[in-house]
Amino acid sequence: MGYHGLRNRQRNCDSDDQLVVPNNLDGEITLLRLLSYSQYLHFYVVTRPIFGSLLHFVLYKGWAGGALLVTAQTIITESYPKEKRSMAQAIYGMGVIIGPTLGPPLGGYIIDNFSWPYIFYINVPLGIIATLLTLSFVRSPKYSQKQSAKEVDWFGMIFLIMFIGSLQFVLEHGQQDDWFDDPLILGLSILSVFGLLFFIWRELVYDKPIVNLRVLKDKNLQVGVVMSFILGFGLFGSTFIIPIYTQSILGWTATDAGLLLLPSSIMTGIMMPFIGKMIQNGVPQKYMVAVGLSIFFGFCFWMYSLMTNDTGAEHMFWPLILRGVGLGLLFVPVMTLSLSTLHGKSIGEGAAFTGMMRQLGGSFGIALITTFIARDSQKHRVDLVANLDPSKFDVQQRVQQLQMSFQAKGFSPNEALAKAHQILDMSVMKQATVLSYMDVFLYLGVVFLLCVPFVLMIKQGKTQIDMSSVH
Repeated sequence: MGYHGLRNRQRNCDSDDQLVVPNNLDGEITLLRLLSYSQYLHFYVVTRPIFGSLLHFVLYKGWAGGALLVTAQTIITESYPKEKRSMAQAIYGMGVIIGPTLGPPLGGYIIDNFSWPYIFYINVPLGIIATLLTLSFVRSPKYSQKQSAKEVDWFGMIFLIMFIGSLQFVLEHGQQDDWFDDPLILGLSILSVFGLLFFIWRELVYDKPIVNLRVLKDKNLQVGVVMSFILGFGLFGSTFIIPIYTQSILGWTATDAGLLLLPSSIMTGIMMPFIGKMIQNGVPQKYMVAVGLSIFFGFCFWMYSLMTNDTGAEHMFWPLILRGVGLGLLFVPVMTLSLSTLHGKSIGEGAAFTGMMRQLGGSFGIALITTFIARDSQKHRVDLVANLDPSKFDVQQRVQQLQMSFQAKGFSPNEALAKAHQILDMSVMKQATVLSYMDVFLYLGVVFLLCVPFVLMIKQGKTQIDMSSVH
């Protein structure tokens, strides 16, 4: 859980950077700097094994990583002609979707067989290769004029960090700290609200805002921003909950839990080129998104119906394949549909919003799912305990069997009875947790299904997006 907390904070920095970077890009030089920063920070994190230092440098790593996403997106846009951009976006999407899915099995294998610092070390040689490839192949095309340090909207950036950072902390720690009964949670909630209000005010009145909020007047982008948030919620939320379920309930190793998600990522990777070709051939993106949402609902409902205390990998294989198909039908179509009615520089700004909302959706999704499981499992526990009537024969028989089992191991009758009750309580808590996982998938699926009619009402813009003046 601590690792997921660090990942949430890194994703928080990713979200901030995806809005900030498009107005200050410097092409090849920016990419080289960010790659260098990212690899240096990967190495430095493991040399400072104190939580405060870890958190500090993971935040910086998130800053570099978030900027890389937008820089890469812009290079793709300016490197390909319009007729090939859908396929290029599809190939780029393979990396964005598959990356978070390959993380759990690779991380699990490293932890089970080596040591946790290698999770960071493994990125260093890959980053060096990426830097060398950038030097060899990436060339800076035309760019907009860079802003001087005095022209940068520093206050807007500060207000954005206040809003997102405070809200993220509240979502992560609210459940364990009794929400608004805790002064820190209450104070950060107020700070988050004021951060949002001041951020909106600043961006609307400043001559050179760091985030152009006026681009959100576009109806397709409005829907696309919401869809991107939901996509991030479903992608990162399901990637988070499935390994937790398999390890805490089924007793799997971290490696086995991570490998379970591989079929889904492989299917998504297979889908991406076909999706790009379909968009090139003029297939309406809104229909593809609607089908993807419906398929993801099917995956969630399937998982809801099969989750038990002893569900096997063979039972989850086909639902996860379905998940991969659904995500493949969502990622690129949502992006292209969101930008289909934008022009010029607004396209780059719109892409930053959709990327930010996808990251925020994942970050908030993990925090909200964690909070929901904690609350919902307690509710189910109360309901289950109510059915454990000591006067019932089945309950008495189960307690007696457990007591006799412990007595056979040398415990006294009283000690054996106490341990029998303890085992029974653990069994109830385990079942309550499974029921809460089931509820998560059910409600997540309903949210995806409810989005379908709204997607079908979207105005279909042109399939080919003119990104020649993305800056």
